[in-house]
Amino acid sequence: MRDRREAVSLSRGPAARLSVLHVLAPAAYGGLEAVVQALAMESAGSRVVASVAAIIPGTAGHPFLAGLRAAAVPAFPIVVAPRAYLQERAALAELCERLRPDVVHTHGYRADVVDAGVARRLGIPVVTTVHGFTGGGWRNRCYEWLQLRAFHRCDAVVAVSRPLAQRLSRSGVPAERVHVIPNAWRAAAPPLDRAAARQVLGVPSRRDHFCIGWVGRLSDEKGPALLLDALARLPVFPWTACVVGEGPARRALEARAARLGLGERVRWYGGVAGARRLYPAFDVFVLSSRTEGTPVVLFEAMAADVPIVATSVGGVPDVVSGTEAELVAPGEPRALAAGIWAVYCDAAAAARRASAARVRLEREFDVERWLARYEAVYRTVRAGAPTSRPGPA
Repeated sequence: MRDRREAVSLSRGPAARLSVLHVLAPAAYGGLEAVVQALAMESAGSRVVASVAAIIPGTAGHPFLAGLRAAAVPAFPIVVAPRAYLQERAALAELCERLRPDVVHTHGYRADVVDAGVARRLGIPVVTTVHGFTGGGWRNRCYEWLQLRAFHRCDAVVAVSRPLAQRLSRSGVPAERVHVIPNAWRAAAPPLDRAAARQVLGVPSRRDHFCIGWVGRLSDEKGPALLLDALARLPVFPWTACVVGEGPARRALEARAARLGLGERVRWYGGVAGARRLYPAFDVFVLSSRTEGTPVVLFEAMAADVPIVATSVGGVPDVVSGTEAELVAPGEPRALAAGIWAVYCDAAAAARRASAARVRLEREFDVERWLARYEAVYRTVRAGAPTSRPGPA
């Protein structure tokens, strides 16, 4: 297993150019989508020439594509019916024949299970990034089982955190193929100031009104129900919770908030384009996840200088320690409530932790080094391509 400390050279300079085709089935927006956009957009001007194939059920008018096109990244929507897997594979094969990428880089269970075999059949090396596992019901467990099997046939498997890499090793993925590359961060646009961000969210701007922020997908693995249970345990003081994100659990969560008597103190905004600009509205950002890789929303909070309360899961402790955030045990609403209360009671200490988090973000999660580590993986698998046999499709 290779970790992020492996020696790499920066990817700007004379060397053979390398073409990489990223393949994913994007949601409207999320951490995985943000990482793929960053890999593709930040590669401009480097030795890696990136393009993106997006598997999109239904229509080509998908919000994920807009940012890529604005940055002049070649983006190819593959529009198929929800389970038209043969059509999907045929369209991707045609695209690969046309582009002839040096490497295909898959992201997410659908691309790993359905699409990676297309590249293998054409003799193109395959790299995948493991962004995390959602867990939960039998369907997700089935997807994860299939995905883990698919990893065995990839030329390289990138884990975004050490716990994910350890799980891959336990699942039998050869250690020499596993690379640990945590996500990185570069702000696309400056955040709004506190007053402007609160105006957008409709939250009182006065200093004595405490704003609790939560950003993510409304699904079980992100722990939104845990957030609500923690809010119900807070002492009485003036607060509003802003829940930014969409997902399958929204209706059940709204009903849960009503049962807990939280009423209009919890505001539901759905998915918000450019949500990263709104973090200055928050007096505290809460990450309540039950499982994580290296969460992009954590970087967004760190960049905005916002105090953080986070569950200590997955790669979170590798991004922030107790010096930079209030870390609490996962699945414990009392602990989460205590962390929020601690930020409210000692704003000065919380501000010091937030400042330390921003410094750590700038010091350790540099985009240039991140891109260079990925380039090193691409070149490794490409160098082995002539001697590797195409695997089963």
